[in-house]
Amino acid sequence: MEWLILGIIILLTVINVPIAFALSITAIVFLLWNGSASLSVVPLNLFSGASSFPLLAIPLFILAGGLMETSGISLRLVNLANSLVGFIRGGLAMVTVVATMIQSEISGSSVADAAAIGNVVIPAMEKRGYPRALSAAIVSNAASAAILIPPSIPMIIYAWMAEVSVAKLFFAGFLPGFIACASMMGLSYYYARKLDLPMEQKFSLNEVGKSTVRAFWALSIPIVIWGGILLGIATATEVAALAVIAALIIGAFIYRELPVREITRVLNDSTGQTAVVMAIVASSAVLGWFLTSEQIPQKFARMILETTSNKYLILIFLNIFFFIAGMFLHSAAAIILIVPIVMPLIRQIGVDPIHFGIIVTINLGVGQQTPPVATVLFTVATIARLPFWEVFKAGWPFTVVLALVTLLVTYVPWISLGLVDLVNW
Repeated sequence: MEWLILGIIILLTVINVPIAFALSITAIVFLLWNGSASLSVVPLNLFSGASSFPLLAIPLFILAGGLMETSGISLRLVNLANSLVGFIRGGLAMVTVVATMIQSEISGSSVADAAAIGNVVIPAMEKRGYPRALSAAIVSNAASAAILIPPSIPMIIYAWMAEVSVAKLFFAGFLPGFIACASMMGLSYYYARKLDLPMEQKFSLNEVGKSTVRAFWALSIPIVIWGGILLGIATATEVAALAVIAALIIGAFIYRELPVREITRVLNDSTGQTAVVMAIVASSAVLGWFLTSEQIPQKFARMILETTSNKYLILIFLNIFFFIAGMFLHSAAAIILIVPIVMPLIRQIGVDPIHFGIIVTINLGVGQQTPPVATVLFTVATIARLPFWEVFKAGWPFTVVLALVTLLVTYVPWISLGLVDLVNW
């Protein structure tokens, strides 16, 4: 039955039914077909599914990212990254990766990172001789790699579904995120040598110092986020609220680049993005209730274990499973739909749920670069005003590198768990 459910959801998505509606329709159809419960469970689960306190961090991080994009914060982060790595051949590509990593420390969304950085660097890269499609591809893949750098909305949703610590999951994402982003930088350097792309400037400690001073207030936002979590004085949801306040004060009163009309626009945009994500979360709760009542997670685990009990084969199967799901589903929908099904299996084969959360997150990052859905790639193609397939063609080597990092993270658990074990929880 689980395959039939997934097939119906994918079919509805392919014919352009919004994913939230696809999840709700599928749940209602199977409830009627099975006849095991009244349809009154639908509104009850819709409400309860979206009323969890940890999920409040999602709209807050979306709002913080929107405020950054329009208040000059993102531009100052790009300038700081340029002073750090602009001396390398193809330095502007490196700048893109580093700036995206820093941006991800605040927004928690690959799409938001891609939009904020892409609007700044794609025109600049084109002026410096970069092929426009390659520029867009670097932005797109860097944003998907940077989703491992916390805070991360997919991580928040996974932590909620798997009932694990958000803070631990955040810490687990740091080293895999740095490895993924370093891999992006390595491939960018290869293209820089191949295409004879220019260096941006000579390295200067004086310029690094000036850029750091200009970006001081922008850098204070990650300090607020991580200071609150690491010191144990605030939850992920509470630091998300602090990040919004900090971004608003910095943009409006310190940098003075956030007029009232822009605040209104950001609020409208953030409301729309939040509505999409939370509609998916709420509708998936109905489907999750049905899956649990039918014991489908347990049946799925038993089916896999009857085929093989080898942990490593099961992990490669789940990697492929999440990769395919990420091609068709929004990351939030994929996590909410699949994680409850596979968690009993994950615990049964002895995989740490925190480690598995990182595997899921990076897999869905790869999925954001592969058709037909590819939300991040579509976003960047729109910003660059290029056909989707042209950006995909330029960026597939970066996506392959990200897939290889996925395998490394999968089979070397220490990469995810090493930092978590060092912190005294």
